[in-house]
Amino acid sequence: MGRFMYGPLDMVTLTGEKVDIHIMTQPPTGKWVYFDTDITNSSGRISYVIPDGKRLGIGVYPVKMVIRGDHTSGDSYITVLPRGTEGVVFSIDGSFAASVSIMGSDPKVRAGAVDVVRHWQDLGYFIVYVTGRPDMQKQRVVAWLAQHNFPHGIVSFCDGLVHDPLRHKANFLRSLVHDQVSMKVHAAYGSTKDISVYASLGLSPSQIFIVGRSTKKYQHQCQFLTDGYAAHLAQLEYTQRSRPAKSSSRMVLRKGSFGLPSQPDFLRKRNHLLRTISSQQAASTSNKPERTYSQSEAEGEMMK
Repeated sequence: MGRFMYGPLDMVTLTGEKVDIHIMTQPPTGKWVYFDTDITNSSGRISYVIPDGKRLGIGVYPVKMVIRGDHTSGDSYITVLPRGTEGVVFSIDGSFAASVSIMGSDPKVRAGAVDVVRHWQDLGYFIVYVTGRPDMQKQRVVAWLAQHNFPHGIVSFCDGLVHDPLRHKANFLRSLVHDQVSMKVHAAYGSTKDISVYASLGLSPSQIFIVGRSTKKYQHQCQFLTDGYAAHLAQLEYTQRSRPAKSSSRMVLRKGSFGLPSQPDFLRKRNHLLRTISSQQAASTSNKPERTYSQSEAEGEMMK
């Protein structure tokens, strides 16, 4: 599923345009294979289901969607996971950065946050990032994650501005756990707002980790990281509370295969950007208003 829009703030939809869908079926240096053409609807969206005869094996595949009218494009990835993949979830909002907004600044990362994510990835768990932010902030947020060397993983954004971002988080995670790949969530991190989301997945209080001071209201519903990520990581390593994943995501996400953007310019520039969730930075050479691309989800998630 994809969404095409005009302008740096994704305010004007691109409707009634033909979009050619290409997938690199043998990454990272294989040829682009044309799959199909779809037409954007009144919301600028296309939705495409890969037919059985063209189904992809387990792995990460670059996707390029090209607007036939002017040949501008958007880049993304499809991640195909085996059923029963074990993952660890991290909520970006209020848990990684000390400041409230990523827009317009480069907030400092909480000490030890990157190391905790890397710890779980090194054990073979698939990393899932969720946020209640609208997809129009995708470019800056994903670039911020890459700039601070957060390990690769899928990133889920809200489909535009929504009144209940927690419901979006819950629905997305339930789709992974129940509908799509039967993912087994081993642990989940976030703020107190995320406790109900994680509990709805069936996680026990011992699997839910919340950054910040303990409160009486939630003290029996989660594990508070009152001393921060660094102390938590030391505890994980010392007590051996974290076991290796039974189904390793490293078979799927090889080092460097998930192209999160790393250029710090993404954090400073607001204009002349072709918004993608890949590592490629592009700009339209046309005199027409800039066209931008975003997805309803940060990464396409599919089953073999």
